[in-house]
Amino acid sequence: MFLVKPERRRLLQLAATVLVIALGLASRAFPQWLPEVLGKYPGDALWAMMIVFALGAIATRMRTWQLALTALLICFAVEFGQLLQAPWINAIRAHPLGHLLLGSYFGWVDLVAYTAGVAIAALVDKAALFKRR
Repeated sequence: MFLVKPERRRLLQLAATVLVIALGLASRAFPQWLPEVLGKYPGDALWAMMIVFALGAIATRMRTWQLALTALLICFAVEFGQLLQAPWINAIRAHPLGHLLLGSYFGWVDLVAYTAGVAIAALVDKAALFKRR
């Protein structure tokens, strides 16, 4: 008998993605709701969580650790991509959607926020968004 890999619940992954997007936008629109000491970093962590959940909706059979690693690599690639300040990509970043997706300036602390967000999302994925067989 072949073992069937468990599968993510696609609709739950999409719902988690939408929820995290809403929370991330709220964290930027209403920063007074969060402790001032956290600055913009809750939004960065939520952005990383969105990547995990969106990938989970696509890669429904990927193991959680693989999903987390892939999401973390994407987050780090986008952050290191901010070191590139060419006119063409800065024009994309000037648009609100481009800024939300690509950011604007590199920051080492952002990498910590992404790591925390991916870790939290991986725990949620493992605990609640994966079908048990």
